[in-house]
Amino acid sequence: MRFKQSGIRLGKILLLLAMLLLCGLTVFGCIGGALPKGWSGGTIANDTLFLGSMDGRLIAINLSDNSSLWEVPLETPKPTGGGFSFSCAPASTSVAIYGSPAVDGDLVYIGGYNGKIYALSSSSGTLRWVYPRQDNLQPIVSGPVVALGKVYIGCSDGTLYALDATTGDKQWGFQTGDKIWSTPAIDGDTIYISSFDKKLYALNATNGNKKWEFEAEGAIASTPLIYNSTVYIGSFDRYLYAINADNGSLKWKFIAEKWFWARPVAYNNTIYAPCLDGKIYILDADSGHELVDAIDLGSPISSSPVLVDSSVIIAAEEGELYSIDTSNNQIKPLASLGGTVDAPLCARHGVVYVHTQKSESLYVLNAQTGVVLWRLPLTTK
Repeated sequence: MRFKQSGIRLGKILLLLAMLLLCGLTVFGCIGGALPKGWSGGTIANDTLFLGSMDGRLIAINLSDNSSLWEVPLETPKPTGGGFSFSCAPASTSVAIYGSPAVDGDLVYIGGYNGKIYALSSSSGTLRWVYPRQDNLQPIVSGPVVALGKVYIGCSDGTLYALDATTGDKQWGFQTGDKIWSTPAIDGDTIYISSFDKKLYALNATNGNKKWEFEAEGAIASTPLIYNSTVYIGSFDRYLYAINADNGSLKWKFIAEKWFWARPVAYNNTIYAPCLDGKIYILDADSGHELVDAIDLGSPISSSPVLVDSSVIIAAEEGELYSIDTSNNQIKPLASLGGTVDAPLCARHGVVYVHTQKSESLYVLNAQTGVVLWRLPLTTK
């Protein structure tokens, strides 16, 4: 079963790779009638959870009464006139959303697989701006990050874009050597971004000037974790790297059986790194040495875990939810959701929010007991 699950997960990734190689087809039409389906995680701000659905809706959920506040479908109109199109394309096409939304003030930001970046009113869902105004970028898998009055987001054209958060005007762009799927991470005035060109870049967040770069042995699609002046990031070369945040020098690297996709979490000088081999590696943050034997969940882990109080909450792809007690690194099962989980988890006030892709739903659970507090189906008829 473990080999079967790993094969399924690898197949998903290879399918997404193929779609990106044929990105012109997915932006304007269809491939064999199939459209990409995203796996957006949730973001919480001011008692509202923002989430991208698999059918391309940006949804705002009022957490005070668990009701839908608003939802807005992101759509790509069918080209008209002399534009390039496919006969199988409908009048409009829903836009896959892979990244988690970012919220700042009264604006919520999201990137679409159609190569557009959107800013909407967080209270009403009204569109405030879109970038670019005309045409499209290449597909966006990255999630946005907001800081210093800018929205930062990566694109499959290999560029990290910095846009004015209020107007959507481009401030600067930094070109890498290949696709960017990862969400940027910012720490102070430095923004970190990884690329399929096998490199991690540290940039000045104000002007985009490069501070340093680090080269791995394989493509990188993971979002960096910054902890204690160290950047931790996994790669498709099966290594988890610990890199000095000041100068980009390697501190240590740890090899697993398969790719690292999910972002690790850190607590009490310990790194908890989930892997597509179905294992959670528990490592000393300073040395990279394993503190205990890897915990095998028997199913690939692509969903980024969350820290709730002193527990690491983690979801396996097959829908099993677990909790790791950081005081002794013992794991216990929390819940079986019966739905595929690729999206990163989010949590607040002892509650964890899980976006499942099969029979798409939002599950809301007590992070200590695993009791499902409520469930919101996200599918539309």
